[in-house]
Amino acid sequence: MGMPLELNTMIVTKGREKRLEDNFFSLTKEGYRLYPVDIPLEVKKTIEGDLTGTGVIKKVELTENTTTLTYQLISLNSTN
Repeated sequence: MGMPLELNTMIVTKGREKRLEDNFFSLTKEGYRLYPVDIPLEVKKTIEGDLTGTGVIKKVELTENTTTLTYQLISLNSTN
């Protein structure tokens, strides 16, 4: 039985991101997920929600059926 692997093309935070320093954040998701690294991706709170901004993933760690991303927020959508 293989491990289910999901390919993600946006960062969906569900409000669970943790600020590391400056514009760097950590986010842990359940399951094993693949993400493109060093490519600007949309950052959203929910899949259907408004765009929060643009992020670039710097590191992806797969351990114990979780995926942890370290990403840099490179632009923020202003909410008026």
